[in-house]
Amino acid sequence: MIHKNAMNMKIENAICYSGYRAGQNPGNKVYPSFEQVKEDLLILARNWKIIRLYESDFHAETVLKVLRSEKIDLKVMVGVCLAAEINNEGCPWGVNHTEKALCENKSYNVNQINKLIKLANKYQDFIFSVSAGNEATVEWTDHLVPVETVIDYVRMIKTSVKQPVTFCENYAPWQNKLQSLAEEVDIISLHTYPLWEYKNIDEALGYTQANYYSVRDKYPHKPVIITEAGWATNSNGRGIPVQNANEDSQKTYYERLTQWSKENGILTFVFEAFDEEWKGSHEPLEPEKHWGLFTIDRKPKKVMHEVYADLCLGSR
Repeated sequence: MIHKNAMNMKIENAICYSGYRAGQNPGNKVYPSFEQVKEDLLILARNWKIIRLYESDFHAETVLKVLRSEKIDLKVMVGVCLAAEINNEGCPWGVNHTEKALCENKSYNVNQINKLIKLANKYQDFIFSVSAGNEATVEWTDHLVPVETVIDYVRMIKTSVKQPVTFCENYAPWQNKLQSLAEEVDIISLHTYPLWEYKNIDEALGYTQANYYSVRDKYPHKPVIITEAGWATNSNGRGIPVQNANEDSQKTYYERLTQWSKENGILTFVFEAFDEEWKGSHEPLEPEKHWGLFTIDRKPKKVMHEVYADLCLGSR
């Protein structure tokens, strides 16, 4: 059975939001302040109606506190960042966890699920859906969780919250590996990154469309949305050709993606709001740091110049 609210989702402008600024890092538990989050959300609320959060810890609760206290008109998808419960030999960067660590991760994940449930019930006026995890089943992940366990988490959440429940994953596992999970969630959420798969800007939207329809056509009885699709503006050449990562291509992809999504009634979360320097390697041109539509100092990139002309002054 599909949650009734999952069938009535509004197709609004949506974006992924993580507010970590220079010197801030969730791994070190250095979080954005209330005022910093407020600044971000007031920027985003000018152009978007829905944001997606990745976790249910301190940063997520700060976001929700700001929304409530400042009465900012944004709805939220809240998720959890699951830790590895099994080792993944297919992970390209070769992360290997001890049995003790995997056991501790299991307890951590259950705790995160309980935090998610608590937030979903405390902030029902802002949270419109919840996710049981993010990219924890794809073949390359360093935080691999068995599909059966993800299903257990989905069931735990569904018995405890009123919002529709999803799981956010790359498009490929939904085509086969996640068939049993697809029947458990209220919404199927997929990620599509043509830039990571060596597509140039002229190939990009067609590739995204093929990714989306490969999943939607497999599950015609389920709502299917896109919870990550975006374009990086810098690359160190590892995984993404340098010539493909730039602000002109980001602008083109964003415009084509959002137009197609609106014309076809597909809820699509653009990845992502702001650049985040803590992500990926220490190399300045590491692409993980450069997916934002805004720089880390909250200046609009070319894609946002028209909408945020007032913020462009002195940008670069």
